[in-house]
Amino acid sequence: MSLYEKLKTAPYFFLIAGTCVIEEESIMFHTAEYLKKLSVELELPLVFKSSYTKANRSSGSSFSGPGLERGLLLLERIKREFELPILSDVHEVCEVGPAAEVCDILQIPAFLSRQTNLIRAAALAGRIVNIKKGQFMAPEDMAAASAKARETGNEQILLTERGSSFGYHNLVVDFRGFATMAETGYPVVYDLTHSLQRPASGTVTGGNPEFAPLMARAAMATGKVKGLFIECHPEPKKAKSDASTMLPLSELRELLKPVIQIMRQMGG
Repeated sequence: MSLYEKLKTAPYFFLIAGTCVIEEESIMFHTAEYLKKLSVELELPLVFKSSYTKANRSSGSSFSGPGLERGLLLLERIKREFELPILSDVHEVCEVGPAAEVCDILQIPAFLSRQTNLIRAAALAGRIVNIKKGQFMAPEDMAAASAKARETGNEQILLTERGSSFGYHNLVVDFRGFATMAETGYPVVYDLTHSLQRPASGTVTGGNPEFAPLMARAAMATGKVKGLFIECHPEPKKAKSDASTMLPLSELRELLKPVIQIMRQMGG
């Protein structure tokens, strides 16, 4: 069974989780090991995610990762040692080829979700393509975005909701959008942690991670979400990126267990 089919047919839902951006090797390996054990315990298919580069930063001085070459080398080691599929962002067409050699899922960042050439290049690489809905896009706009990938002949597509701009420096999730996006026929993913961000008014992005358990349960209760996307870290306050919204590894089990129970009750 292909990875895409495994994700689509997950008994409850699948999990995309990992650090926002690649940090020190010890942090990355600890995170991957913890997530692998937790996913086995909870019987959730896991995709490990981390960005080799974060091109969209609030400030030019913000940490943006080790870069393409060094980042992919570390992700390849994690993939091999823990036998985990890998997801990372691609920002330019020139990154797609090298990233596709390591990553099982190529992610189109929210701010690049209308970049036709980037979406098509990612799809042509033959990997699963995860398109994140831009904060400026309506849910129905994702039909056109996914069509750009599908037109290449690649039907391995995921669509991710990460919140919509709500005035300045705030995001809101319209739960009706899950149903709209699901009408494409592609699995819908809910990016829990990014949807709780408070986009920067200065040089640092804020957030409200205390609402994560509530939002996770509510989103999955719609019956339209197939995957949860969670950025996490052993010590979020010390993280080099998105410290205000990443969840502690130690809290994931208690967050996920009620969500699994909801899916059981729904027959998922």
